[in-house]
Amino acid sequence: MSDTLHRHLHRALETLPPAPLCVAFSGGPDSSALLHALAQLAPARLRGLRALHVDHGLHGDSRLWAEHCRAFCAALDIPCEVLPVQVQRGSGSGLEAAAREARHAALAARLREGELLLFAHHRDDQVETVLLKLLRGAGPEGLGGMRALRRFGRGQLWRPLLELPRQQLHDYVAAQGLACIDDPSNADIHLARNRLRHEILPRLLRFWPQAPDSILHSAALSRAAADTLRTQWLAAFDELHDASSGSLDAPGWLALAPALREPLLDHWLHALGRSAPTAAQRQQIERQCAARAGRLPCIRWDDTELHIWKGRLWALPTTIDIDDEWQADWHGEPLLLPGGGELALDDPAARLAQPLRVRLRRGGERIKPEGDAHTRELRDLFQQARMPPWRRACCPLIHAGDELVAVADRWVSGRGGELFRGVGAWPRWRVGR
Repeated sequence: MSDTLHRHLHRALETLPPAPLCVAFSGGPDSSALLHALAQLAPARLRGLRALHVDHGLHGDSRLWAEHCRAFCAALDIPCEVLPVQVQRGSGSGLEAAAREARHAALAARLREGELLLFAHHRDDQVETVLLKLLRGAGPEGLGGMRALRRFGRGQLWRPLLELPRQQLHDYVAAQGLACIDDPSNADIHLARNRLRHEILPRLLRFWPQAPDSILHSAALSRAAADTLRTQWLAAFDELHDASSGSLDAPGWLALAPALREPLLDHWLHALGRSAPTAAQRQQIERQCAARAGRLPCIRWDDTELHIWKGRLWALPTTIDIDDEWQADWHGEPLLLPGGGELALDDPAARLAQPLRVRLRRGGERIKPEGDAHTRELRDLFQQARMPPWRRACCPLIHAGDELVAVADRWVSGRGGELFRGVGAWPRWRVGR
């Protein structure tokens, strides 16, 4: 059994370039078998084999588990780094998903340039993943299951054990006498994957013992279909996406076939750091794309809100409450703004002799831009400049006394021009939303 696992990993290593190796090490049986087996292989050690353990802090023994992982690695003479994380409860996506998000973020942050991050996912995990994706209404990309190799952080995520069953890894653990962590959450059937693993799949196998083979065969076909579709929707994405604003052409997206529309939307959202919508939310987005002119549709889920404005899709973090009475004195230093933006002078060393007052929009503001013969209402300027509505409330308005002398870095009055020319620097607004 040990030789079988060693041979499998040795062959797998030969298929990839000689990049450094890092194992995502939970201390459970699967990752313990993977890490221990790799430690026996000289080619793996020559690649600088190391381990990362994520401490989620969700169980009272999590610190003891971290110490176990350190000791396990020390016995193998393998470096091990423990990464404590804060799991966001009540995010709406569930504790399991929140823990995975925190874990992946921590691992990506610590992965080195060009390094391979190894996960111990195996054949049984793949079967469960495909079934869960099916129950959640996934398309070909989701039904294709976990990819063996994909980009991750500054390197790549690699799953070298996807062809091996769980039992083979557990037999290895028993044969080697390895001590492993028994996380009680793995038996909690309130979690979807555990319910599928402990209750649904055993019943399914009683009547369809060939089910895993059939499921994985369908997954392979779905993966091939997804890869073929990917070339098409990536080409469409290049046409529909505006890199300067990060927005997406709404009519063009809606005109795509559903098989292209869904993965393209997910790709766009994930690139912006946003989560994907549910099937019902996708349908709502499609309906709202046809909303009549003048409306400002917004579809919200989890940490994301999707706006449809001027024929384009805009994905943003969920709105935070902004105090429109907020104000601050400003000499030109970097000033953090409500909504996550920043106001600063374009010369970091420049400072105003007298402070200006920075406020947010309250309504009715007017400014006479330098070189313009007329005083303009801010509302009209925003509309003419096609500034998105959600940015207008966060736009910093710069006052000298009661006079509005600059609207962020968009419009400057005659007096504002004199003030900024006097210090040889101009306002620059970094937009938060």
